[in-house]
Amino acid sequence: MGGDFGPRITVPAIVQALKTQQDLRVLLFGRQTDIQSLLPSPADYPVDRLVVMHCEDVIGMADSPLVALRGKKNTSLRVMLEAVRNGEADGCVSAGNTGALMAISRQVLRTTDCIDRPAIFSALPRSDGSHTYVLDLGANVGCDSEQLYQFARMGRAVVKVLEGNPSPRIALLNIGSEDIKGNDQVKLAHELIRQDAQLNYVGFVEGSDLFTDKADVVVCDGFVGNVALKTVEGLARYIIGEVRNVFAGDWLGRIIGWLIRPYWRRIEARLNPGRYNGAALIGLKGVVVKSHGNAGELEFLRAVQLASEYVTKQLSIRIEQEL
Repeated sequence: MGGDFGPRITVPAIVQALKTQQDLRVLLFGRQTDIQSLLPSPADYPVDRLVVMHCEDVIGMADSPLVALRGKKNTSLRVMLEAVRNGEADGCVSAGNTGALMAISRQVLRTTDCIDRPAIFSALPRSDGSHTYVLDLGANVGCDSEQLYQFARMGRAVVKVLEGNPSPRIALLNIGSEDIKGNDQVKLAHELIRQDAQLNYVGFVEGSDLFTDKADVVVCDGFVGNVALKTVEGLARYIIGEVRNVFAGDWLGRIIGWLIRPYWRRIEARLNPGRYNGAALIGLKGVVVKSHGNAGELEFLRAVQLASEYVTKQLSIRIEQEL
């Protein structure tokens, strides 16, 4: 029910996911009448693999995490997480209120031992075809040095599980690469991470290094990470729009655009932020994937596919084993 568009995006995306993934079964939590009104005719999707779970209450995008925790017990988000805890579902996806998802996930699923707070991570593309994993991307607005150190350990575990890299290079996001730069918690985290012999720590990196091969894992607090992520996504959309405008500007531009269309489509597909939608909350005893609130149908579909992949790879279980 969450996100900027609610069921009119999530329901068609789920139907598409069921068509493309034969081993997928879905529980849809929300207001039954709203959901069923958007489902196609039974002949057009696998009815036997989709169950609508009616929940009357909904957490609004503007609701505080405290209100979500204490005031609403039958929300689609909470009941969804309880289904994961009870083994009725293997993982879950939400485009709703990030703060509420974080708070209720901690309460319902609990965190992995030795981890204070979950973190949101996602993989940013690099020109060499690999990825840079960044965390936290918005679950924790403020973090102390110990939590940043824990994020570094979780980031190492994520790359080890997903990429098979036993010793990923870990960096802290900072305003400069020199040791004297940064605020107190970043400097203290710098020392904590450097002292851990298990971590292949390469020091500080800047925002301009996120798409380079300087590090495999970049650690930051959720405020910095979320601003960086949305700035990158906005820039990507701006570049795509500007190129389209140039080729649509006059007859010569349209001809050139037509000639290079196959190549531009490949570039645009790689730049499109929607291709990378979906970020997992790690440090929890279960697979939880957060979709952007403004995601469209294809973007939400990507988040569902990502959750399915993380379930198949037993991401949360293997991270807990690594930690």
